[in-house]
Amino acid sequence: MLSRRVLRTKVVKAVYAHMQCEGLTPVASEKNLVLSIDRAYDLYFHLLALVPEIAEYAAERIRIGENKKLPTYDDLHPNRKFVENKVIIRLAEDENLQAELKNRKLSWKNHRDLIVALYNALIRQPFYQKYMLSEERSFREDAQLVSDIYMTMLEEFEPLETVLEEQSALWNDDLGFLLTMVSRTVLSMREKHESVRVMPQFKSEEDLDYAKSLLRNAIASYERISLLLDNSMKNWDIERVALMDKIILVTAIAEAENFPSIPVRVTMNEYIDIAKCYSTESSGGFINGVLDKMITRLTEEGKIVKSGKGLL
Repeated sequence: MLSRRVLRTKVVKAVYAHMQCEGLTPVASEKNLVLSIDRAYDLYFHLLALVPEIAEYAAERIRIGENKKLPTYDDLHPNRKFVENKVIIRLAEDENLQAELKNRKLSWKNHRDLIVALYNALIRQPFYQKYMLSEERSFREDAQLVSDIYMTMLEEFEPLETVLEEQSALWNDDLGFLLTMVSRTVLSMREKHESVRVMPQFKSEEDLDYAKSLLRNAIASYERISLLLDNSMKNWDIERVALMDKIILVTAIAEAENFPSIPVRVTMNEYIDIAKCYSTESSGGFINGVLDKMITRLTEEGKIVKSGKGLL
């Protein structure tokens, strides 16, 4: 499922886009946010279908070898372990998964060059070679092989990044997290299960409302919080503060002010980590210092109030 970290990151990016695009209304920004969240879940299903496509290409190569006029011994006695991987077969044949792919109009059929490139890269991978040479035939080993493909090979595979960027500008930033979601899905599969148990889009039904509410509050209070930040950063060169840092701070403070059940420390840690990933090298420490000062002040003024024990 899409974690709160992913949702926070998407809200920060939505606030950034809103501030950069003159004339973009809060309603339009919220629609763009929801679209981005939905497209991330599309990518989850899209990736689940990728390894079966690689296996289908491998099976095609085996058939071509067997049908040669003068086949070699290896052509007639291929190693079928990969194409007979039970997890891959389950992913390829699961009716619910295939229905999701059809409904979402997701397919790799028009990207044969990518599938060929992935296959050629895969057969050079040590983990794949070890798998193919192993005499073990178990569902657990099959699942581990598929997980290794997603976690070891795909995140930094440039041809995949290129194709995903062509399909959706929203996808590449989501790739790492969605690969983890897919890997967890694969490793949770059991031979006794009748179908693939896909992850829900959200951990809680409240998550989408949380993201939309956070965006609305961040946009609505942007000018007010920006002024507070400017006043609290008098020892800094305000003009040199990265715009992304300021947006991260505004969003973090909007969360602290408007979500009493979320502990202050959780909010701080989440946005410090987001800053490390999406802003400058020094942003983590900068965000930490400013947030700590601002949240302490706003708490003392009664503008940040947390409900429940241990939430400060």
